[in-house]
Amino acid sequence: MIVGSTKEDLSKEKRVALTPATVKNIIDLGLKVIIEKNYANHIGISDKEYQEAGVEIKETSKDVLNFSKLLLKVNCPSDEEVKDLKEKTILIGMMNTPKNKKLISEILKKNISVFSLETLPRITRAQSMDVLSSQSNLAGYRSVIDSIYEFEKAIPMMMTAAGTVPAAKILVIGAGVAGLQAIATAKRPGAIVSATDVRAASKEQVESLGGKFLTVEQSEDMETAGGYAKETTEDYKKKQVEIMREALKKNDIVICTALIPGKPAPRILTEDLVNLMKPGSIVYDLASEQGGNSAFSEPGKINLVNGIKIIGVKSLMNRLPLTASSLYAKNLFSFIRNLYSKEKKDFNINLEDEIIKKTLIKEI
Repeated sequence: MIVGSTKEDLSKEKRVALTPATVKNIIDLGLKVIIEKNYANHIGISDKEYQEAGVEIKETSKDVLNFSKLLLKVNCPSDEEVKDLKEKTILIGMMNTPKNKKLISEILKKNISVFSLETLPRITRAQSMDVLSSQSNLAGYRSVIDSIYEFEKAIPMMMTAAGTVPAAKILVIGAGVAGLQAIATAKRPGAIVSATDVRAASKEQVESLGGKFLTVEQSEDMETAGGYAKETTEDYKKKQVEIMREALKKNDIVICTALIPGKPAPRILTEDLVNLMKPGSIVYDLASEQGGNSAFSEPGKINLVNGIKIIGVKSLMNRLPLTASSLYAKNLFSFIRNLYSKEKKDFNINLEDEIIKKTLIKEI
């Protein structure tokens, strides 16, 4: 039984689905692994390292696709790869179904089983497979590093003979995985950190990391059964604006991480709210590719508005491709281990398994 992986489109994606460490684990299950030549050279992993782990190197992506029973990808395969995919192949990756409906429809016509890891259920057994959490952790960390780089003042409070330098104030919008990691990272260099989230359960998490929690008092639980934030009411949004007005006047850096699964990112910072910030302030919008939490945010651009830098993020994991690949590959291995039966020596698509049921794309 052969597991294969081809190179991603390097103009868009630098992560890889397999690392030498996870390859060894896959082979230990009794599977064979093949990859395309120069698979991960761009992130400093040579073909020799893969070969030493037990991988067979193929000259072209077509060679990999011809032999693979299970194909591992970071993103949805390209148009060319879809043409070369064999019938009854199993495909696993982050398919981004809303964006790739037409392509996935073509894949399903070839009787290919497609698993999209973004739709994993939030249950204990699936935690080791949770690609969104592993990548969001890195996004939260990197958001602080990038913001500090763009900020033209010191972060910690400093007491010097020439006077005292006040600590920078950082506000994190959204206290999910990315937001909590941003809080933890921002505290390390000495920033004063506060955070806001619609979910009341976030208060304890934020405060445990040393942040101050800002919230709208409400009776309704704004958390879904899966642990994600619900879309807020108009009344909530009005109250949230009042809290944001005061917070934005005081903070130097605002990191936006608020997302609603399957929907555009909620617009939290309007033009008026952004203009309340001091010149020299930073808005770092992790949600820019999903529509943005902030006005003036554009993916991959830094826009200067009245002296305020609005940083729109694009392909953030391409700035941490080696670490991101390592975590993603471990998530994939956990999923494969759940899917593969060593006794039957075959992949077992058991729809009574909640993990399989939630991630398998049945129709578009």
